[in-house]
Amino acid sequence: MTKHFLTGLELDQAKVIALLKLAKNIKDHPQEYNQVLAGKSIVTLFEKPSLRTRLSFDIGIHKLGGHAVYLDQQNGAMGARESVKDFALNIATWADGLVARVNHHSTLETLAEFSSVPVVNSLCDLYHPCQALADFLTLFETYQDVSQIKIAYLGEGNNVTHSLMLLAATLGSDFVAVCPKGHSPDAQIVKQAEQIAAVNGASVLVSDRVEAAAGANVLYADTWVSMGNQTPLEQVKDTFMPYQINQQLLEACGAQTVLHCQPAHREFEITSEVMDGPKSKIIQQAENRMHAQNALLVSLFNKDYV
Repeated sequence: MTKHFLTGLELDQAKVIALLKLAKNIKDHPQEYNQVLAGKSIVTLFEKPSLRTRLSFDIGIHKLGGHAVYLDQQNGAMGARESVKDFALNIATWADGLVARVNHHSTLETLAEFSSVPVVNSLCDLYHPCQALADFLTLFETYQDVSQIKIAYLGEGNNVTHSLMLLAATLGSDFVAVCPKGHSPDAQIVKQAEQIAAVNGASVLVSDRVEAAAGANVLYADTWVSMGNQTPLEQVKDTFMPYQINQQLLEACGAQTVLHCQPAHREFEITSEVMDGPKSKIIQQAENRMHAQNALLVSLFNKDYV
């Protein structure tokens, strides 16, 4: 297992599959792993607010026998009160690992450069790889062979889209990002995903036409306005409403599974009818954040597992 986990691309297909199997085993047999991080202290550093990420890491680390130390910006923003380099150098003298939810990917790169302990990306502007691991753990539980499925993401092309697309490409799942014009994923990351998908017998497509989601097994939604963007949802409603995941779209696509990384804005990007309906795996997906992250932490600190 690589020392740091910043983009998700540190893992090839075999390592991802092994990690997902480990996550499932941790989920099914937690008692076998309750001392894996005994004596370890892991700093969870947050520049952004969080519910699922903070709690899933904090509780997950505790369930592995470790100690989570939450650090927010009350002591001053990184790079302002003191440099990101000095944050990394200091934290590494006390902690055994650093989980960071930051505004900019460059912050993670600097933390990793100067940290002598593992750094994990728990969200940045370009990637959300821990979310993607949880997504595919949920799909692994649902379909077993994820190379046989098509995933359609609808809405704003963002960090979640990027990580989901890259992991789909790595695992051989067909992927389509259906986004309004001007809201597509990063072109360089799309190109990278296309190259990975080609090696693994999969396809990557970006379209502004909802019809491109036809035949998808999985529909995936995220908020239309990313965290930190103060634009009111009502202001972008006209642009994004045609991409809403609702019962009509679900039936038209023939999808059997609905995912949403949350927080969800009900009746905007997804209807309550679908979110609370029988095809929704959204709460299972949220639970799997902890199990997927625990597998990642176990593998980072114990080379015998992955």
